[in-house]
Amino acid sequence: MFKKIEHVGIAVSNAGEANELFRRLFGKAHYKAEQVDSENVITSFFGLGDTKVELLATTEKSGPIGKFIEKRGQGIHHIAFEVDDIHAEISRLKEEGFDFISEIPKDGADNKLICFLHPKSTNGVLVELCQSKLSNS
Repeated sequence: MFKKIEHVGIAVSNAGEANELFRRLFGKAHYKAEQVDSENVITSFFGLGDTKVELLATTEKSGPIGKFIEKRGQGIHHIAFEVDDIHAEISRLKEEGFDFISEIPKDGADNKLICFLHPKSTNGVLVELCQSKLSNS
């Protein structure tokens, strides 16, 4: 079951400059930064009420964010939804006819299991499903 918008991911060219820009925009610094080697990114998270903004800066120009920025420039990359049970949602969404970039959840930033639906099956929007690794659901 979908619970909420967990975060909006924004691709940025320079993590330091973007962190400063969003610090000024939100009036507070990011609360967490981490490198996710499997995705070739450095992430920074800003908390905004019950949701977050995730900045994604590439560590490899050939990685997903590097390719995204080269093709489309900086900007909104994906929208992430928190789910109760990522495996159950993958099964349900496959039955509904949605395509996935990968149907096997992997470790993501902020202590989450993640997987992505292919934008061709979601009207051009990259959708991320995420579940807390601490969740019992």
